[in-house]
Amino acid sequence: MRLHVDRRHERVLELVRERGSLRVVELAEELGMSAVTLRRDVEALAAQGLVERLHGAVVWPSGRPRPARPAALPAAGLVVGMVVPTTEYYYADVVHGAREAVEAAGARLTIGLSRYLPGEDAAQTRRLLSTGADGLLLTPSWERGCPEPGEGLWTAEQETPVVLVERSAPLGHPAARLDRVRSDHAHGAAEAVAHLAGLGHRAIALAVQDSPTAPRLRAGYRAAVQALGLTPVTASPLDGIPPRSEADRFERTLEYLCEGVASGDVTAAIVHSDADAIVLIPRLQARGVRVPEDLAVIAYDDEVAGLADLPLTAVAPDKHAVGAAAARLLLSRLGVAEPGAGGAGAEAEGGSRAARRHLDILPALRVRVSCGAEAAS
Repeated sequence: MRLHVDRRHERVLELVRERGSLRVVELAEELGMSAVTLRRDVEALAAQGLVERLHGAVVWPSGRPRPARPAALPAAGLVVGMVVPTTEYYYADVVHGAREAVEAAGARLTIGLSRYLPGEDAAQTRRLLSTGADGLLLTPSWERGCPEPGEGLWTAEQETPVVLVERSAPLGHPAARLDRVRSDHAHGAAEAVAHLAGLGHRAIALAVQDSPTAPRLRAGYRAAVQALGLTPVTASPLDGIPPRSEADRFERTLEYLCEGVASGDVTAAIVHSDADAIVLIPRLQARGVRVPEDLAVIAYDDEVAGLADLPLTAVAPDKHAVGAAAARLLLSRLGVAEPGAGGAGAEAEGGSRAARRHLDILPALRVRVSCGAEAAS
């Protein structure tokens, strides 16, 4: 039998008074009600000053006699919801890193997939919250990696803590105030340019596929070319006119690079992604362009770059570290100490009242054959 709202409130007060603090999901299970309904009850009681809300928990009010509350609440029963576009390719390692960090803390990770479908990010978020998620790791399907004007406002309107993963928002957008963890793709592109410049290349092309990563790759590339005083090269035609198909993308990129090499205007290229580079290099060679002798190549992503018959030098974002760092930041917002850390440390490090954080994780450059570094050394 469902309890009347007044009786529910009485039972919540009894249990919180008795125990001092309780996870919302644990309390909901004990009372046989949904986490969503219980959150509404807790909000009503908190508005009357009868309890206090802590992210993912309800505690007895300050100033009233109650059992001592630990500085960091245990993670048992805590649920972290994670919405990503896919668990394939790039995001497989991101999810794996998040899962390891969440489970190491004794909590549980649940996943929602958007598949880049319109409106699916918010729908999956609502679903995870309705099933008891206490906090959210969100990778919205923003086409350029950040929201367009008026887009993505819902991410900043959640009542639970939110950490953006591999996404950011422009200054002034409400989501810019959220915690975030991302790969510094601009730095990765700049490192690739600097490495090629160190090998003597002065004219370096950039060939990127359209993705949320592309704008930051272009920004890092342009900044490094300017900072190092390199020769500007004609931009890829795909930067202005999107491809009609995958075949069109490869054909136009191939022509762009072949023409650049033939004219002497291009001696090196950064290609996103490494899967694209693996397709392009045999086609370049079939057109008489030798790699790395005529065209040094650095790929971006390093998912399969080392498996190419000509092993590819590649920029490698640490996707696992991004997922793990985002999960640990969210757990700290929920008042959970890292395994082996003192309870007070979690509150000081990243508790709900601590300053928000924007954490950029630098990719690594893994040097192999395709850039010509071995021949140059």
